Amino acid sequence: MADVFQLTEYSLLKELDNIEIRKHFTEEELEVLESESKTKFVSKGTIIIKENSIPNGVFVIKKGTSKLVKLGFNGKEQILRFAKEGDIIGYRSILCHEPFGASAIAMDDMEMCYIPEHHFLKLLEVSPKLSFDILKKISLELGEASRTITILAQKTVRERLAEVLLLLEKKLGVDNEGFINISLTREEMANLIGTATESAIRLISEFKADEYIEVEGRRIKVLNHQKLTKLAHVVL
Repeated sequence: MADVFQLTEYSLLKELDNIEIRKHFTEEELEVLESESKTKFVSKGTIIIKENSIPNGVFVIKKGTSKLVKLGFNGKEQILRFAKEGDIIGYRSILCHEPFGASAIAMDDMEMCYIPEHHFLKLLEVSPKLSFDILKKISLELGEASRTITILAQKTVRERLAEVLLLLEKKLGVDNEGFINISLTREEMANLIGTATESAIRLISEFKADEYIEVEGRRIKVLNHQKLTKLAHVVL
């Protein structure tokens, strides 16, 4: 799962600076590209992309983490996945010519590069490497979506929590103290595992008491990977 970020890490930005690739653009297109492809800084909680809005470009994350969420009919937020450094947000809607299917919200202060739709599509046309990277990214995200469906449909809440913690650690990495590189509220954690907030709080307390994890506020460190892996019935 972590490979998704290695596959696309800055490949889009690198291709923008590739001399051979830039030869495929006219001088006018390059001028527009330079003026419109800007670095953007957003603070925690900022809505980067709003669900059902019309796409006009993509964002390459240079720093920070975003959550992609969808609102249910009851107004409840469902977290679909997380995007971090090197990931691209918004490309699927542009490729499908559809409104954004989810909102992207900054989990912390972020730095991103915005690439207009026309230039992104042309880069895909003239850069085989970038096109292949995007294809691999799509394939990995399909696998991730399939795994999420399986977790929610076939596993108990306890098993879901164990697997989600392992997946978050693998995908987002850990800090120098070993805590997973994301700060989630108990409500967000409940959202991820498909249960009530009270149940998530109880399970996290149980995992802490069993010494599967260490908890400091919203930060979580996995202490016993073997037991969590056995509990989740997964091979990571």
